[in-house]
Amino acid sequence: MENVLDVLSEVTSVEAIRPFKVNIPQADLDDLHRRILATRLPEKETVADISQGVPLATVQALTDYWANSYDWRKAEARLNSFPNFITTIDGLDIHFIHVRSQHENAMPVIITHGWPGSIIEQLKIIDPLVNPTAHGGTPDDAFDVVIPSMPGYGFSGKPTTTGWGPARIAAAWVTLMKRLGYTKFVAQGGDWGAIVTDQIGVLAPPELMGIHTNMPGAVPPEVDKAAFSGAPAPAGLSDEEKRAYEQLEFVYRHVFYAFYMGSRPQTLVGLSDSPVGLATFMIDHDARSLELIMRSFDGKTEGLTRDDVLDNVTLFWLTNTGVSASRLYWENKLAYFSPKGITVPVAVSAFPDELYQCPRSWAEKAYPNLIFYNNPKAGGHFAAWEQPKYLSDDMRTAFRPLR
Repeated sequence: MENVLDVLSEVTSVEAIRPFKVNIPQADLDDLHRRILATRLPEKETVADISQGVPLATVQALTDYWANSYDWRKAEARLNSFPNFITTIDGLDIHFIHVRSQHENAMPVIITHGWPGSIIEQLKIIDPLVNPTAHGGTPDDAFDVVIPSMPGYGFSGKPTTTGWGPARIAAAWVTLMKRLGYTKFVAQGGDWGAIVTDQIGVLAPPELMGIHTNMPGAVPPEVDKAAFSGAPAPAGLSDEEKRAYEQLEFVYRHVFYAFYMGSRPQTLVGLSDSPVGLATFMIDHDARSLELIMRSFDGKTEGLTRDDVLDNVTLFWLTNTGVSASRLYWENKLAYFSPKGITVPVAVSAFPDELYQCPRSWAEKAYPNLIFYNNPKAGGHFAAWEQPKYLSDDMRTAFRPLR
């Protein structure tokens, strides 16, 4: 009998949901400050554009602000203003934010970030989703929001063995939602979060009502193959599809970070040793996002502020997750933008400055149960971070028929 009780106790402790509070030691912040001040920068680029990467002037402005004006404790307080938890799933600690709405019959949603993102990405959409009446919605639009940190990111555990790709993360997210007591839920994501969310759709557990993506896996395989190889656009594409093809072809020529992390993540030791090196690597995700970030350090706010950018980078630095987060690219065996065979209800928001703006025609073929499609007026790859109102409004509208 004692052995049975011991087993039950062990199971209960593993499945326990433990409260968590962000509390970074001051010594870690002092070390960060020292390293920023000791940064050795390269010479100025030899071009007048961003074709060689992040301009020196932007790196200098970022370094100066980070060293002399930025305050991590504000970000820490903001994170702690939400209920944070950790639970163990499939042998790994998973950190997540869980905010329940005060409105009855709120719809549970699990929202997944991407790279170089983190839970920082989604903080701006929590209140619009949980408290819709304060943001132009009705009580019937309310959500319970769950935002986990992916394995190897933020305050989640770092896998010590291989196998933690998008499909395994998706399965863990289903376990998490069931462990929280939800018998029905929806899922949302962008970047890696979109791929994980697609994989939840592939799993199609009975609890899943539908998914929303702002980076749809909808590019026809033959189009994706041509874009990757740099071939001319296939014949027969509409004007909208040709534009999406050109965007995709451009992306494939400029995502050097993804190729490197996908093949040699462990070599990126500099991401653990130099905070400014980490920041520079992270902000060079895509051309439009870099432009927005450059503007923020020029004193112009367009979707992102300097603190937005540095909250996210500092979280990566303090958790030493530059390399562990990179391994997801190595683990992934899925095509980023191609259809995954999803039949559950799907909603798509195709933002204008996304890596590619998915045409409705592609979305309808990739997601035969497409229940919503919209082209928001503004926004890019990190929609929740840049344009939280547009994304939260789309989520309310998209999931309304599933309530």
